[in-house]
Amino acid sequence: MIEYEKVLNPMQLEAVMTLQGPLLVIAGAGSGKTRTLTYRVARLVETGVDPEAILLLTFTRKASQEMLERAAALSDSRCTRVSGGTFHSLAHRVLRGNAELAGYSPSFTILDRADMEEVIQSLVPDLGLPKGTPRFPKRGTLANILSKSANLQCPVDNLIADEFAHFVEFTSDINTLGELYRGYKKKNQLMDYDDLIINFRDILAHSRELRTRLGLKYGYIMVDEYQDTNSIQADISRYLADEHGNIMVVGDDSQSIYSFRGANYRNMFEFTDHFPEARIIKLEENYRSTQPILSFTNALMDGAVEKYTKCLFTKRGDGERPKIVDTGSDPGQAAYVCRFIQEQVGKGKALKDHAVLFRAGYHSFELEAELTRQGVPYVKYGGFKFLESAHIKDFIAHLRVLVNRDEAVSWGRVLGLIKNVGRAKTRDIIRWMRESDIPPEEVASWPGRGGRDNRGLKDLGSLFRKLSSNKIAPKQAVSKVMDYYGPILEEKFDDHPRRRKELEQLIRMSKRYRKLRGFLDDLVLEPPASSADIGMEKGDDCLTLSTIHSAKGLEWPVVFIIWLKDGRFPPAQACSDDEALEEERRLMYVAATRAKDRLIMCYPGRDTGPAWAAAYSGGNNSGPSCLLNGIPDGITSFEASKRGFSFRDRGKDIIFGRRRGAIIRRENASGGRDRSLKPTEGENGGNGFCQGEKVNHPAFGPGVVSRLIGSDKVEVLFSRFGRKLLHLQYTTLEKG
Repeated sequence: MIEYEKVLNPMQLEAVMTLQGPLLVIAGAGSGKTRTLTYRVARLVETGVDPEAILLLTFTRKASQEMLERAAALSDSRCTRVSGGTFHSLAHRVLRGNAELAGYSPSFTILDRADMEEVIQSLVPDLGLPKGTPRFPKRGTLANILSKSANLQCPVDNLIADEFAHFVEFTSDINTLGELYRGYKKKNQLMDYDDLIINFRDILAHSRELRTRLGLKYGYIMVDEYQDTNSIQADISRYLADEHGNIMVVGDDSQSIYSFRGANYRNMFEFTDHFPEARIIKLEENYRSTQPILSFTNALMDGAVEKYTKCLFTKRGDGERPKIVDTGSDPGQAAYVCRFIQEQVGKGKALKDHAVLFRAGYHSFELEAELTRQGVPYVKYGGFKFLESAHIKDFIAHLRVLVNRDEAVSWGRVLGLIKNVGRAKTRDIIRWMRESDIPPEEVASWPGRGGRDNRGLKDLGSLFRKLSSNKIAPKQAVSKVMDYYGPILEEKFDDHPRRRKELEQLIRMSKRYRKLRGFLDDLVLEPPASSADIGMEKGDDCLTLSTIHSAKGLEWPVVFIIWLKDGRFPPAQACSDDEALEEERRLMYVAATRAKDRLIMCYPGRDTGPAWAAAYSGGNNSGPSCLLNGIPDGITSFEASKRGFSFRDRGKDIIFGRRRGAIIRRENASGGRDRSLKPTEGENGGNGFCQGEKVNHPAFGPGVVSRLIGSDKVEVLFSRFGRKLLHLQYTTLEKG
């Protein structure tokens, strides 16, 4: 028996011991939320509840697995039999067994985001848009509109009017596209990520028998991170508890930062509307940060308009106040962070104890360049997702057509890799296989094959014959596809050694599975966040760079927040939207509460750009972010970097200073020359544009080039949308 009174504080204890009825736990950052959930699982099992009657819903499968393993270690090994997972994984399990209620076959395939975009793009020609039509939204934008409309349960018309007004003329076409997309999915037995929870919610709503059956199966329900649920997931939670009312939801309204994917922080406030008898418990004792850091985060959230009032406190009363640093410029900011970290490492601190957080991925470009120059190893999170990489999608497509022959998206990728098989032949082959019910291993018998493309089709058919056994293990299947795809990889990508290492991770992952479908489903439901997630070994001493969204749930002794300046954090478009600004405040709270011992917030105060930029943006704001307005005196300390400062660079003393608007690096040790790290105004970047030049973008409107980044990227300051980093290869930008 666990002595709960000795290991839990009073509020945690109350949450753990309250086993019957609805319960809302408001858990401030670092207040032991996971600990509370873990001990409550142990308590339920200890009191005789069947572990399989407990349902623990989290936002990653890893989170639920870790909680259940900890509960088993604390109390009873039976805790590992608790039903844990995500909303999407639960929806997937229920839909596989009840697909007919949603009008599907049990063999449906799950589309990931990139597949969704590809299907949508393939349907655009069916709209019959006249030639000369102004630029129609790109596939990613169309997917965003349709997905957000589904998640928010908001009509496409309203969403376009509110968030995509520059595409309002295409509202009717996008509505038609949505209908075509839904029809295509039904015809091809496909569900995208949104469909999983929407269809699950709908069959729960319409089938009292299913609600009763699941209510009897799961007598106790716990939902983690409830502030990140959308309205559909809140409905699912309510339906699952319809039979018994034994539901505990845990969350922090102050950490709701995912509205862009449909999360509704108001679910926290509306829980008691659905369950009026619910008890409310607040966890306010923090076990992560020092009191000076918590005093800052408390003051930050005092300015929130709508919130559950809470005051975080800790027994760690010592520590320095959070520091606000004006670094003068973007290169100065990078140099300041790099110097500070090098000094700490010189004192014996570990690199992995430091993290640099930022609002958007491109905010770290200058810092990445400086870290590379200084030889400081780092890993970055929040960039390209693992499953969005072309080589990963190519590879997995060969496996997906085995479990769903009608999967046209994957067939398109597989056939598109074969020499001399273009789009027209690909469409013909797919149509022939579907109409004639041809198995994958017979693809080489296509009647329209020619001498030039028959070799490739034969090799593909040979691969599928090797994979056609129902008893083939996922690991064997992945290995055989690796043998086939390896030569294609080398020919298609210059950096094939790196990509091969990422593909080899799929072999490691596949070892855990007995069936190929389960492996493929889990890759979509629980994908690695990035290639860094699977490439880093435990114990690697690297600095962490991360977007704030990717850092949620993590912690470090020392945390930097950079680019804490209006226009960057918060972004310009949020400054004119009260609700968006409130979410930026919550995002700042999440960033600050990642710090255990030291919090350092940086902004380049003198980096207001040349005169044209200040005039264009409506002012010359050299101060820190408006999010810091209202913080009482004495909560933070302030430091302004000098015009030049020095630190050690591999034995050389490096001085940074400003000259004629450019940042200069002088190597004093060898009497070296000055060299600029930032283009001066008017300089051409080799891409046809000059800094300070007026431009026009079809979606963002008029703007001014504020920075040149290499030969293929420019940063543009737009009057209505703030700063945007544009890849010239993938966008249309006209001189204005």
